[in-house]
Amino acid sequence: MVVTGAASGIGRRTAQLFAAEGAALALLDRDKNALEETAAQTGGECLAVDITDEDAVADVAAQAAGALGGIDGLVNAAGIMFRGNAEDVPAKDWRHVIEVNLTGAYIVTRSCLPWLSQERNATIVNIASAAGLLPNAKGLTAYAASKAGAIGLSKSLASELAPQIRVNAICPGMVDTAMADGHRANVTNYALERLADPVEIARAICFLTSDESSYITGSALAADGGRSFH
Repeated sequence: MVVTGAASGIGRRTAQLFAAEGAALALLDRDKNALEETAAQTGGECLAVDITDEDAVADVAAQAAGALGGIDGLVNAAGIMFRGNAEDVPAKDWRHVIEVNLTGAYIVTRSCLPWLSQERNATIVNIASAAGLLPNAKGLTAYAASKAGAIGLSKSLASELAPQIRVNAICPGMVDTAMADGHRANVTNYALERLADPVEIARAICFLTSDESSYITGSALAADGGRSFH
């Protein structure tokens, strides 16, 4: 199993949960020091890389396949939160958000496909966002667009790669990670009236990679505490 964004947040908690379930892991992130901490916790292969660098990712995917004896699953959890109204955000910042949150997931997926396609029941889970389903907060235009793109990418890949590879997106609301710093009080429109614990999102990801979800592909699962009911 390959997990990107594994140095922190949802990616790290997902890696920890998969390790507890006995999965062999290849962990990707650009933060080498923090990634090494996750690797020490999970026994995973530590592969520091910038997911927007296509050549570097291709090399790392080959290393991951060699270390794991193939690749049977991918979780694209790497991403950045970006806030700013459209009138204040220049195109270069817009491009950076799209490059990391959307193009990065595409690059990693494409790089892993030669090995995923050799497996009978391979899975891909892309971390999108409830903001990609219903962008109802100001200052999230670039972020919401990137996450809506991740949902569209997931659905397109689900059609293209079926029936051999299942592809789904998970759409969290606000999660109790560093990304929520400064915004933790913004849960008044959440039916459950709280942030998610990262493990709650990790469990949903685990479900989408397991045989229990064997008839689910092309879905965008809202795991957002009833943020909007969409």
